Amino acid sequence: MSLRTLFAGDLHVVNVGLESFAQPLRDSGVDVTSIDWRPPAHGDDELGLDLARLVGHPLVEASNAVAMDRILAVQPLWVDVCPAREAIPALAERRLLLHAGPPIAWAEMCGPMRAAVVGAALLEGWASTPAEAERQAASGGIEFEPCHHHDAVGPMAGIISPSMPLIVVEDPATGRRSYSNLNEGQGRCLRYGALGDDVMDRLRWMSARLGPSLRAALRSLPERVNLRSLTAQALQMGDECHSRNVASSALLVRELAGALAQHPDLGGHEALEFLRGNNYWFLNFSMAASKLATMAGHGVEHSTVVTAFARNGVEVGVRVSGCGDSWFTAPAADVEGLYFPGFGPEDANPDIGDSAIAEVHGLGGFALAAAPAIVGFIGGTPSAARRISEEMATITVTRHRDYQLPGLDFVGAPVGIDVRAVVDTGTEPTITTGISHREPGIGQIGAGITHAPLECFIKALRAFPALPVEP
Repeated sequence: MSLRTLFAGDLHVVNVGLESFAQPLRDSGVDVTSIDWRPPAHGDDELGLDLARLVGHPLVEASNAVAMDRILAVQPLWVDVCPAREAIPALAERRLLLHAGPPIAWAEMCGPMRAAVVGAALLEGWASTPAEAERQAASGGIEFEPCHHHDAVGPMAGIISPSMPLIVVEDPATGRRSYSNLNEGQGRCLRYGALGDDVMDRLRWMSARLGPSLRAALRSLPERVNLRSLTAQALQMGDECHSRNVASSALLVRELAGALAQHPDLGGHEALEFLRGNNYWFLNFSMAASKLATMAGHGVEHSTVVTAFARNGVEVGVRVSGCGDSWFTAPAADVEGLYFPGFGPEDANPDIGDSAIAEVHGLGGFALAAAPAIVGFIGGTPSAARRISEEMATITVTRHRDYQLPGLDFVGAPVGIDVRAVVDTGTEPTITTGISHREPGIGQIGAGITHAPLECFIKALRAFPALPVEP
């Protein structure tokens, strides 16, 4: 085709790469379709070679299939509520607090996590004043370990102390268990770094009354609560089971209401009143169920499936099935969101919490098509929610059999984040989350959307164990 023939009719241009190349053509009235193409492996030759060795490798593909089969086979049943020291032996043996995210020392902790540590020390009677609690934490009198190291997860600061009541979730086929604390509600909560008499009184009531009433109610039910079934229903009702839990919380309370009402002596009526106004209630159940599923897929040799993504407010980290128990970290990302009146981005702490385990399991940002209201936090639309879920499918191994997205004609939620696909496409996983004030003692100031930094996945790919040489 000659140039004269080419320019004789209307031009339709495909622009690959930089959007700036397309704008002058559009300004001239040309019809332009832009493709957001990026060089594989972030344009890094060495990383590209590492990626090329793994992409399409039969051993990796088979290992990923094994990991996903194990993850999708888990049936998370809520079987108990008990003090954390009963579920996690290390909490009974040492003066230990569990926290969200990868490992971090007191000196490096962000404001909201420090406040949550202080509150937990006061709750346990280890200190009588905040200053005394801080001295103990700084001097080594209190030890710290990630929740993930004990098969547990905690939202935001994620602090779990010995007396806190824990949700116990079990897979009946394997007997494997996971844990999370009980949700305090929204606003001024310890997990967001709030401190005060209101916060401490609620925590004491949760230990003394809420935990025992839930335990008694659960034991009087004819069968244990299937969290997978509740999650699947909630996705049909507008939840994504991370930042939006209105339907799932209502479904869970419906399961418990009759049994709770039978235990007024243990605080069943008080529990019902508390749960009536707690639209975040299901979050911790969603997290524990997701942790139980993803830990089943961990430790599969040669698998590139992500099995944990967690944030401590300073760093975020991922764990990969075939990379042992190593954390691959990057600086915590900022959150784009909707702020409560009087607050703004300058007040926000960077991304924090274990709750992104929901995304690792195909919920949250990966299930946004089921909950378009979430993207309203950043001025988005239902079509944007659908686009995000479709984009997340490009970096996952498969789709969930039970977690179906009505906004996408009931296709399964994308699940099984693949390190190879993230690095290859440069697409960072989307996370829905709350926002905590960066200063200790204040608490929640909003909610929004963030992304898992690409750097975590690049580090994981570089460190991925060498594959055996084919004969």
